[in-house]
Amino acid sequence: MSRRLHIDPIACTGHGLCADLLPEAVELDEWGYPMLRTDAIGPGLLRHARRAVNACPTLALRLSKTTDQPSSAAQVRG
Repeated sequence: MSRRLHIDPIACTGHGLCADLLPEAVELDEWGYPMLRTDAIGPGLLRHARRAVNACPTLALRLSKTTDQPSSAAQVRG
């Protein structure tokens, strides 16, 4: 079972804590909004991903369990 990271672009207001706490998976665009480098969270990053999810002031970041293969990138802004 793997974990996937998701960003709700509607709820996100661009605080950037997720990129500070999880730079391996999240980077900020030119406006300061997060973009996922990868949505796949391996065992080595799970603790850091949980910390980033818990620190999100708008609850826009979440972590889910999945049994399928996670994609290597995810679209976060339309």
